[in-house]
Amino acid sequence: MTSNLKIMGLKDYFKRRAAEIAEENKERKMKIERDIIMALRQVYDPEIPVNVYDLGLIYEVKVDEEHDVYIQMTLTAPNCPMADYVVEQVKAAVEDVPGVVNVKIDLVWEPVWDKSRMSEEALVELGLDED
Repeated sequence: MTSNLKIMGLKDYFKRRAAEIAEENKERKMKIERDIIMALRQVYDPEIPVNVYDLGLIYEVKVDEEHDVYIQMTLTAPNCPMADYVVEQVKAAVEDVPGVVNVKIDLVWEPVWDKSRMSEEALVELGLDED
């Protein structure tokens, strides 16, 4: 009987510990996501004085359990002569975030970017806000 209680106690302990670890991993992942957004806000479009995140060029940021990062982004125009430069800057900024293992960036053209994707701060910065 005593060994059964010990086994039940161990099972409960491991369940609790697994839940604690899962919560810690979730918190770590959320911190990495916040740090990625902060890093993206340091990358500026070379032709517009607004960062790529607030400009609305970043469509998706995913961080998986191994802390590999997937970013889907676009540019303001498909024929942007600085496309490679901007993508390289985004990749480098995200790779520098502590905890990030790998970064994959997909440059997409659908949906088409327009100013409705810009943050309020970006609209104000460019004088495009409608008072």
